[in-house]
Amino acid sequence: MDVHIEQLTIPATDGFPLAATLYSPEEEAHGPVVLINPATGVKRTLYDRFARFLANRGMHVLTYDYRGIGGSRTEPLRRLPADMKDWGTRDLAGVVDWLVERFPRGPLLAVGHSSGGQLLGLTDRIRHFSALLEVGAQSGYWRHWSGPRRYLLAFLWYAAIPGAVRLLGYFPAKRLGLGEDLPGGVAREWARWCRNPEYISDEHGVPLRPHFDDFTGPLLAYSFSDDGFAPRASVEALLGFYRHARKEHRHLTPAELGVDTIGHFRWLRSDFSSTLWEAMASWLQRQSDVVRMAAGGVRPGAPELPTQPEPHA
Repeated sequence: MDVHIEQLTIPATDGFPLAATLYSPEEEAHGPVVLINPATGVKRTLYDRFARFLANRGMHVLTYDYRGIGGSRTEPLRRLPADMKDWGTRDLAGVVDWLVERFPRGPLLAVGHSSGGQLLGLTDRIRHFSALLEVGAQSGYWRHWSGPRRYLLAFLWYAAIPGAVRLLGYFPAKRLGLGEDLPGGVAREWARWCRNPEYISDEHGVPLRPHFDDFTGPLLAYSFSDDGFAPRASVEALLGFYRHARKEHRHLTPAELGVDTIGHFRWLRSDFSSTLWEAMASWLQRQSDVVRMAAGGVRPGAPELPTQPEPHA
């Protein structure tokens, strides 16, 4: 199946222009609509091959850049007023509004990678999603890590990021191999969250869980044994935020997939298409079919649906 690709500019809820890419099957398809919510400091282009794969399975897939990242970087970062909450409450919310208008029949599903799985709970638009698939999505509190990495992260959150932002007005993450450079407000808030056992919190350390409880559908979380950015404990901590979701956690080792390493980003390489990607796509399609069946709109030839509920974590 060929894929049609459309480059877009989508307004955040405050009007900020966000660069986005829509992948759609060339043939008319009634599959699910999938939003890929990106990791911190990661451009949407990283998800291109995975998005094409899903579109080839008959899904409409949208990727986008948060303000200050990739195609949504419209001015020098030191002059851009933005924080992590803006990414969730304004950018993500605006993208969901656009998708709901463009595809009113849905169903709408989300793939949240790393912080992309965290920010979903900051907006009331989470109510539009029928299912969430999260990959390496974690609580960033530094004590969820062990060994030397724990103390390297503590240095990053307590010293490196605050110091760099004070000096430069932004965080030069690219020089450290930590993704794209970050607006100062984003970096400061990220570091503050990661110093707090409750993680997502306000300036006084009070936990912020505005809309995690609003999601009651199926949530499948993947974590990988060699992912230094999302150890198992951190992923389990974030799953605890989604108190009312029907949760399943799949923790995989590279050996189970027949590879040497998976990590935090390598799963996005196309050599995972016949294993991990196939499992993800099948799960997303199954959730879409469940929604359509409940609405009385199962397509002819839809795969047989499981009679048992999704297992809980």
